[in-house]
Amino acid sequence: MQHFQKEPQKPTSEEDLAIAILVWLSNEPEMLNRFCALSGVETGQLRALAEDPGFPRAMIGFIAGHEPTLMAFCNDNAIAPETVSRAWQRLEYGHGGDE
Repeated sequence: MQHFQKEPQKPTSEEDLAIAILVWLSNEPEMLNRFCALSGVETGQLRALAEDPGFPRAMIGFIAGHEPTLMAFCNDNAIAPETVSRAWQRLEYGHGGDE
């Protein structure tokens, strides 16, 4: 019997992308510590942050704001960096950068 590896689910919204980033950070202790230090959020507060309306902006902004982190996240999750950039532009400016 042949087994096929399931394709990773691609984020379809800013919220999905933010969750993917949080999952990735949870497996990258150094990056998670960096996020917590820069945002002022303690690891015990991450669950509450995920329920906050600003969650997508915080997560996507963190990744989009540092190219090495952006590239590591995108490489590990098979997501084009442009996907993150467009999501960030929609959150910050209300459009996806195609205007």
